Amino acid sequence: MTGNEFRFFLSCDINLPLTFRIEKLEGHLSSTNTSSPADRGVEDKKPELYVECALYIDGAPFGLPMRTRLESSGPPFCWGELITLSTKYRDLTANSQLAVTVWDVSCGKNEGVVGGATIRLFNVKKQLRTGKHKLRLWQGKEADGSIHSTTPGKVPKEERGELERLEKLVNKYERGLIQRVDWLDRLAFKAMEKIKDLESSKNGSSHLYVIIDFCSFEHRVVLQESGPNLLIPASITSTNELVTVWDPEVGKINPSEHKQLKLARSLNRGIIDRDLKPSSNERKSIQRILKYPPTRTLSGDERQLLWKFRFSLMSEKRALTKFLRCVEWSDLQEAKQAIELMGRWEMIDVCDALELLSPVFESEEVRAHAVRVLERADDEELQCYLLHLVQALRFERSDKSCLSQFLVQRSLSNIEIASFLRWYVAVELRDPAYAKRFYSTYEMLEENMIKLGMGARDGGDVFRLWQSLVRQTELTAQLCSITRDVRNVRGGTQKKIEKLRRLLSGLLSELTYFEEPIRSPLAPTVLITGIIPSDSSIFKSALHPLRLAFRTSDGGCLKIIFKKGDDLRQDQLVVQMVSLMDRLLKLENLDLHLTPYRVLATGHDEGMMEFIPSKTLAQILSEHRSITSYLQKFHPDEEGPFGITATCLETFIKSCAGYSVITYILGIGDRHLDNLLLRDDGRLFHVDFGFILGRDPKPFPPPMKLCKEMVEAMGGAESQYYTRFKSYCCEAYNILRKSSNLILNLFHLMAGSNIPDIASDPEKGILKRSFGWTWMMKSVYISSRILLTRVLARCSHKWLRPFTGGHSTGDDHQSFTGCKGLLDRQTDIEL
Repeated sequence: MTGNEFRFFLSCDINLPLTFRIEKLEGHLSSTNTSSPADRGVEDKKPELYVECALYIDGAPFGLPMRTRLESSGPPFCWGELITLSTKYRDLTANSQLAVTVWDVSCGKNEGVVGGATIRLFNVKKQLRTGKHKLRLWQGKEADGSIHSTTPGKVPKEERGELERLEKLVNKYERGLIQRVDWLDRLAFKAMEKIKDLESSKNGSSHLYVIIDFCSFEHRVVLQESGPNLLIPASITSTNELVTVWDPEVGKINPSEHKQLKLARSLNRGIIDRDLKPSSNERKSIQRILKYPPTRTLSGDERQLLWKFRFSLMSEKRALTKFLRCVEWSDLQEAKQAIELMGRWEMIDVCDALELLSPVFESEEVRAHAVRVLERADDEELQCYLLHLVQALRFERSDKSCLSQFLVQRSLSNIEIASFLRWYVAVELRDPAYAKRFYSTYEMLEENMIKLGMGARDGGDVFRLWQSLVRQTELTAQLCSITRDVRNVRGGTQKKIEKLRRLLSGLLSELTYFEEPIRSPLAPTVLITGIIPSDSSIFKSALHPLRLAFRTSDGGCLKIIFKKGDDLRQDQLVVQMVSLMDRLLKLENLDLHLTPYRVLATGHDEGMMEFIPSKTLAQILSEHRSITSYLQKFHPDEEGPFGITATCLETFIKSCAGYSVITYILGIGDRHLDNLLLRDDGRLFHVDFGFILGRDPKPFPPPMKLCKEMVEAMGGAESQYYTRFKSYCCEAYNILRKSSNLILNLFHLMAGSNIPDIASDPEKGILKRSFGWTWMMKSVYISSRILLTRVLARCSHKWLRPFTGGHSTGDDHQSFTGCKGLLDRQTDIEL
């Protein structure tokens, strides 16, 4: 819900009984409060208390009162009991009150009144009270439920202190109206305890309070009595007071506007619309609309404009997705005409087909048309979108949809697609909302793979078919067991490594030589025959990930990292996007020597990734003092720039430019020198993508991830090599800018996934980045080139903003440039 929206329920529509919880009694309960005058001479007894709750409507009791159980455990008296009255929320009026009286039965036959208080169920804004409320008891009095109650539980304004103000904020915090910040919340609650103790000592604990917790709803509940609204609005005075008027029709369709729209879209106008041609101004408006990003919602006038000229737009393939957004799908005749036009429309690109699979489009015919377009994509391109297409199954209307059948059929002819499809679907089987749908796809894949194996001439080659994929799951289960055994070993990392090698050489020796080769989950075209114990190790980390060396059928070695206890689905998504962007750059003949290593999540808390021999920048700077010294060790050249071969330096510059642009576009956060890695051939790459789409654990992070040491390795901000770096950045940025719609569509398909940074708020996360990607769509590429060059120029000689990623490695090793407003619309206007 945005800040401009107010969503609410009407009380007359809630057919549920009034429910609340009596929590506890706070304050010091003296003997005089619980005994009658006749009993004061008798020896004090242990109090036995209960709470009586009665509902009063317009000053009269309504329904039967309810009582809690007896509580005699001593102060504080805690009931924690849920009370449900016979009255329903729809029966409440503006003058509904809850009367609470605390009784003590330890006095003998006569029950003693401890105190009472009343609270109105609706506040001054006519909104139902929710959350916890602290009522001050009028000691020795029963609760008075009259309209002008003599026992109000609300503390008078003149007596309210700091404690009451803080308790009101806590109530808002518990209802989710105040953002939660764990470390700050702990400090705040600790300070509140001190204030509470101070207030108690100041007042001498002379007051008694009852804590009541009212039921909360998804949205606020606004008073609306059944039948005619009996609330008489206050007369308009000459003051400047704001009058709040609740309009229950806000957000509903205006009947007159809806009728006008129906008349304008009447099918009888089809003959007239067929020959209509847009004017010059209308053509400009249409072209502007066609350049909108796929996440932008069209206004009513824009929708009407595209519908009016739908026949003249059929030759414009970019216009199909925008036209389908204009259709009123609830109108069967209009939907039928739209589907007919879609079949005759100019064939759209695969990028636009992905948009038709987003949650915006529910029509089965539209989604089937998108699948027909996807059939034109080759296997390499389809594999780039496979993860996103699996997530798009959530938006289908049936378990066996056209999309699921298409993915299964394509996997039958490509073992890589089959392997990855199986894993992507298997991981989602734990999602209770869509488990049945993903299981249906899994079952369909299994059935078709087995049939294909049985019909093969060689009698079913299990290395190409289903059984070879099932053994991947068995292998990962054994690796999970090994990880648990290794973690239980007491001692340092070396002892855990020795335990790992003993397991592989002893009890689990069958893992060193497989009876039959298994397809690698990371690279299904590679057959692995066993683990090499001597080359396997464990990383020094809290989760103790395994570094395993697998022997391959062709005599080679495949090294992977297996992690248990970490969710790799977000890393998997980011690496997929890096791989896609690398492909887009190479299609434009720009190879920036990126390292899109393979990542595969095999569960919600386990997975594996490709091991790339490299070192972190923190380790390099600690051992060699500079990146240049490290590269000189592997690629020395006395005649080359900085004593390094020209090829190695060029590789370093290109990889720095590629990742600087990509990490900005994806909003990668939490960058520090321990998750920037460098290979000995000069390729720099990023790992550990726990924060994406603009999220970052530190405040005010720099958008461009470029550190001082990287610039120094290029010869400084004034060198020709840094100028070349900026040129590569601009070129890569403009190439990726052309594909901004593709990037947005792929992230929109992930909106329903359980990936942390998307699941927390999918719409906000995607729209946050779409602002930047919308700017990337602009056709005037030279402006972004000038802008990017100037931003990098400003950053090259200023390292004033600290790199806030943590992991200190020295005084100068964590200074990142602060590039503000890289995609700010106003910046381009100023230029």
